[in-house]
Amino acid sequence: MKPFEYAKATERADATAQAANNATFIAGGTNLLDLMKLEVMAPDKLVDINRLDLSEISETDDGELRIGALVTNSDCAADKRIRDDYPVLSRAILAGASGQLRNKATTGGNLCQRTRCYYFYDTAMPCNKREPGSGCQAMEGFNRIHAILGASDACIATYPGDMAVAMAALDAQVEIEDKSGDIRHVPVREFHLLPGDHPEKDNILEPGDLITAVILPTPVEGKQIYQKVRDRASYAFALCSVAAIVKMDGDTIASAALAFGGLAHKPWRDEAVEKLLVGQQPSAELFGQAADQLLAEAQGYGSNDFKIPLTRRVLISVLKEATQTGAAS
Repeated sequence: MKPFEYAKATERADATAQAANNATFIAGGTNLLDLMKLEVMAPDKLVDINRLDLSEISETDDGELRIGALVTNSDCAADKRIRDDYPVLSRAILAGASGQLRNKATTGGNLCQRTRCYYFYDTAMPCNKREPGSGCQAMEGFNRIHAILGASDACIATYPGDMAVAMAALDAQVEIEDKSGDIRHVPVREFHLLPGDHPEKDNILEPGDLITAVILPTPVEGKQIYQKVRDRASYAFALCSVAAIVKMDGDTIASAALAFGGLAHKPWRDEAVEKLLVGQQPSAELFGQAADQLLAEAQGYGSNDFKIPLTRRVLISVLKEATQTGAAS
């Protein structure tokens, strides 16, 4: 591992100022330390933010729920307000990693985790995300876990998280403080970036930006489901996952919010699919049309071709469950 400096920040202004000068934040370190050991990432300085006052879940005056950036995944998933009002988020978090990792992983860090593309982790292989302009070995290599939506000629890696998929379906907002002390709010669905010509940039954060919280909107009505398909029963990243929030009005779909994981460089959300469902009566034909819409531009790269029919089956299964009246949410 490359030598690096280490500093403990006790105030946000100090943390953001240091990070603006070529330093990297560290909280739980569940992804960063692995990448440093492999020399995939080699920051000159780590700024420990664990002493900042960002570890609480609190209700806002507007009835929203504010999750501090340092709230651990375990505490977030176990919080009664989240289990009762935002069960899709609790279920998504519990579907990821192991209990030990969830005890250390933080809300802010989870959003910033990097792809698990095999070639990104192997410094002997070309990777545009790791070394821009070097090429994408996954295009012609083993790409079982890779993207079928939103990819580019530069990168077909996927975002690996579960938590952000549920947050995207919930229309959550990321609260960010910059080095000047200004605070802005960015929808989770806009926080991560598609690869385009610059796959090395995972999200919209700039040097010195610090995630301070995630804001969940007021509780929404409807059945909430998180379904994840993976290669083994636990501790595996999604081949395909679906976060769904569907409200029925009698025998008609009144509203639908759907977000997908394991398919793209970011949690994927397609408003056209949701609009297609709203106002319709559930049917196999309707669900098939929704899958057709979602996968209209899907592209496999060999080893991951199976993801296209898999995603179709998972979406149809989730919609069937979500539109069953009288079932528990």
